[in-house]
Amino acid sequence: MLPESSINTDLISKCEPLMDEIFARCHANSPNFGVRSDCFKDSLRKTAQKYLASALPDQPNLEELQNFLSQVLADDLFLAVGCANGSELAWWEFDQQHRSYLERVARHLAKTEIDAQDVIDTVYVELYGTRVVDGERVSKFATYSGRGSLRGWLRTVIWHSLVDLHRTSHDEVSLDEMTETVGEGSAHAAFAESPRGGESEMLEHISKERYRKATLYGLEKAFANLDDHEKLLLLYYHVDNLKLREIARLVENESSPLRDWLQRKSATREKEPASRVHESTIMRWLEKCYAKVLQNFRSELQTGHKLKSEEIDICLSLATEDLAGASLYRNLMTT
Repeated sequence: MLPESSINTDLISKCEPLMDEIFARCHANSPNFGVRSDCFKDSLRKTAQKYLASALPDQPNLEELQNFLSQVLADDLFLAVGCANGSELAWWEFDQQHRSYLERVARHLAKTEIDAQDVIDTVYVELYGTRVVDGERVSKFATYSGRGSLRGWLRTVIWHSLVDLHRTSHDEVSLDEMTETVGEGSAHAAFAESPRGGESEMLEHISKERYRKATLYGLEKAFANLDDHEKLLLLYYHVDNLKLREIARLVENESSPLRDWLQRKSATREKEPASRVHESTIMRWLEKCYAKVLQNFRSELQTGHKLKSEEIDICLSLATEDLAGASLYRNLMTT
């Protein structure tokens, strides 16, 4: 098997006109997904490097590379790239095209309706992405290559999620998984003291204590400065432990406090009617809440406590160290 980098850059460059043509066609079909040409063509290059190079014993020629690129399911890949980049219109299109298929496959493969719903929730979280690597959110969509249909790939994702569901209980969630993003870590954080041993442990404890009070106060202020609908959303998800689908159903209720806010927000969009809310929509709202909490937290420490950037990093580390207690949420109560 040849390495993924075996297609030389000169050969790739000769296919630029073809990739531009594929992008232009996809963009004409879906102009509102916000997919940039360079981003889409990068996905095409990665697909060719990963699959064509490994399938051939020798360096592919221009004709082979062009034929390979022409066979990629470009519209499916274009939609996946748009969703991976967080385009709300791309997500709306994904929900319209594939939501019912996801539900059918999950119910067919799962043993119970509860398992099916849990898997759908899990898949939406993976597709949207909650991990942050090098400052960027990692979406499962980034692994879709366009070689096979998007629905075939989704079926595989669902199957793997079902396997994972039966390997671990619902309660067995690792600390690493819960603190992969600052948003979720901050939303769960409390600060249980750890036992102290020798001198090094004592010095570390003293150092942390210098910033513990500022960290707690900064987080409380960060949550307190959220809008009411943001507080309510975080309460639903992190205090009441509602699943994404359960929050979506609550929002659809005419009496929901979030309903009016959703209708106002939807009125400014070209699509996405307020009558149906999907898990992906809830994930987008949550991510925006996490980003706002982090921004508020940093701002409070910088302006209110006059901390330097390296000191703020220490506070961020403290905020994601221990996950316990619910007192942190007292400032999430809406008025």
